[in-house]
Amino acid sequence: MSFDLPASKFSDPLITSDGSTRASVALNQLQTLWFNTGTLCNLACTNCYIESTPTNDRLEYIRLGEVQQFLDEIQSQNLGTKEIGLTGGEPFMNPDIIPIMGAILRRGFQLLVLTNAMRPMAKLADQLLKLQELYPQQLTIRVSVDHYRPELHEEERGARSWQPMLDGLCWLSNNGFNLDVAGRTLWGGDEQSLRDGFAALFKHNNIAIDALDKKQLVLFPEMAEGKPVPEITTACWGILDVDPNAMMCASSRMVVKRKGESAPSVMACTLLAYDQQFNLGSTLAEASKTVQLNHPHCAAFCVLGGGSCSVEG
Repeated sequence: MSFDLPASKFSDPLITSDGSTRASVALNQLQTLWFNTGTLCNLACTNCYIESTPTNDRLEYIRLGEVQQFLDEIQSQNLGTKEIGLTGGEPFMNPDIIPIMGAILRRGFQLLVLTNAMRPMAKLADQLLKLQELYPQQLTIRVSVDHYRPELHEEERGARSWQPMLDGLCWLSNNGFNLDVAGRTLWGGDEQSLRDGFAALFKHNNIAIDALDKKQLVLFPEMAEGKPVPEITTACWGILDVDPNAMMCASSRMVVKRKGESAPSVMACTLLAYDQQFNLGSTLAEASKTVQLNHPHCAAFCVLGGGSCSVEG
């Protein structure tokens, strides 16, 4: 791994700052296709991965017809994709969200929806219950709970964000939804202590989540801007004993709709919605190309942090 000055890093897609060959990841199979439903959100988190706020509409609401064209391509090209993910922003703010979810579920995909479980979701409770009744084994809701301590969760998400989230999480659990929780390692602490803290929270509130299950409680590594991050070279796979096939971009892509653009684009990663070097085209076929790991997030979150956004992990 190269540790040169940050200004010289991540400037060449093929070569690292010390002249080594930059690592890349080939798409083995499109196991998971993500749709960013739009960057508007009811919250403005301090360290949001995608800078979502109540005013950030750099990614527009994706519409039902645009989602369907990619589902059509999956099926017509026999891509074998099993899982669809919906992220934001806050997906339940998208006016097409229930029709989008219904279309995905009717086609037999597993569906993972990321949410803060607050008012936008609560307003759609009756419609969500209908989808849960029809597709109980296909639908998973992942709720963002940054920390098991309310004051730390609100440090990230803002005042008065804890109780509405907890109410939504309890409602989902009480109604039998398949549930995941996404926590963060922003405040440090070892993994076991974090899991123990979440376990106590879930037990106290009768929430049906096993905090020791790494699929049910996902603890995401941080990607702090401005901190030194090593570049990943081809030699790093062996040095770190990391399999490139375990990287998100070996098995997933994300569809976004940029403000002012006439059609959606397919990005290499859920974390890199704005960087055009990771815009792989307008179709899934075009987006099957190899991805050069030319961004600090590639190193900090995926290679070194072991992060993954799918249900399978």
